Amino acid sequence: MGSIVIYFSAEAGTTRKVAQELAKKLDADIFEIKPEQPYTAADMKWTNPFARCNKEKLGKKDVPVEGRVENWDEYDTVYLGFPIWYYAAPNVIGTFCKGYDWNGKTLHIFATSGGSDIGKSAEKLAPYVKGAAIADAKRVTSASEII
Repeated sequence: MGSIVIYFSAEAGTTRKVAQELAKKLDADIFEIKPEQPYTAADMKWTNPFARCNKEKLGKKDVPVEGRVENWDEYDTVYLGFPIWYYAAPNVIGTFCKGYDWNGKTLHIFATSGGSDIGKSAEKLAPYVKGAAIADAKRVTSASEII
C-alpha cells in the first residue's frame, strides 16, 4: 500500500508549496483538488460578505470538484491539506471527501493559514471520511512539521 498527498490551495499557493515538499519527502503521489469553477481573487475576498468563499461556507454549499484520484484503493495513508476558512476546511474539501471510500485509510490532516488555527477541522471533516483513522490534524508552515 502507498501514501498520497492530497491538497487544495488558494491563490497564495502556501498549501501547494507544503504539499509538494511533503510528497517529495515521503516519495508519495500527489493530487490537487481543483474546483470545477476556479476561484478568482474576488471569490476569495473574505472581507466581502458577498464573496463566493463566504456564500459557500455560510450556506454549507458543496463545491463540485474536477477530476478524481486514480487507484484510490492502492493508498492506505492519506495526507490532506488545505488553507483554513472560518476555522475549518473549505467546502471543496468536504465535497471531495464525500466521493471516496475512506475505510481502512489513515488520515493526516494539515492546514495552512496566515492567522487562524486549525480549530475543529478534524471533527468537522469526520462525517466526510467515515472509516478513516484520523491520526492527527495540525496547522503547519512546512512539511517538516508534518513528518
